[in-house]
Amino acid sequence: MPVLTAERRATIVEMVVQKGAVRVSELATRFDVDVSTIRRDLQALENQERLQRVHGGALPIKKAPSERAGGAAVTQEARIGRAAAKMVGDGETIFLGPGQLPLEVARCLSEPLKLTIITNGLDAAHWITANTAHTVIVTGGQVEAGDRGLVGQLTRTALSTLRADRVILELDGISAVGGLTNDDLAQAEIAQVLFEIGSEVIVLVPAERVGRVAAAYIAAVSEADVVVTGREAPSPFLWDLSETGVRVVLA
Repeated sequence: MPVLTAERRATIVEMVVQKGAVRVSELATRFDVDVSTIRRDLQALENQERLQRVHGGALPIKKAPSERAGGAAVTQEARIGRAAAKMVGDGETIFLGPGQLPLEVARCLSEPLKLTIITNGLDAAHWITANTAHTVIVTGGQVEAGDRGLVGQLTRTALSTLRADRVILELDGISAVGGLTNDDLAQAEIAQVLFEIGSEVIVLVPAERVGRVAAAYIAAVSEADVVVTGREAPSPFLWDLSETGVRVVLA
């Protein structure tokens, strides 16, 4: 195989990993080659199990969840949390919502990072204050029993006076057509406020909820900057999301 072809295919794999999805037309333009050449590249890379071909492009390959850390299987939740935490930079102010996935993000935000963390999640606030030296701002509000998230007028008022470099929150559904949605109406109201305070919005969604439309509409998918989900998510729904322009990261 010519060196040029090998280099192009290696770059294609890097693009797929970084962007979450790539289109044949995009690659053809990027490398100034025919689409038929790109299709052959994608077929060869899929045969090598380096990516997954889909209609019109490619996605990162889905591997079996067999990773091990300390002898225990790495859960989808931990993978999503770790991937989102890598996007946070030192000295930033971030918002973390309630739920298991934001809590997993919090567990990855250890020193040497120095952060200011705003949260309406009691579990995240407790873990961060007990295990790190980050500055923590808790919004106040009424506590919900399920995820111990704070909601209500007090929460909305507090958030309206605050700003964050990044907003990181877990949602119950995401669909290219149905948008960003949540089953909890009170948390959906909080999420709508959050889209106004963050320079970047990172949405965390379990793989099984990709393509799902929950009860309460929050915003169009294009309002989010990044979607982080598990690599087990269905490929057709992932491809539809990538078509909206949102960056999809598979953990």
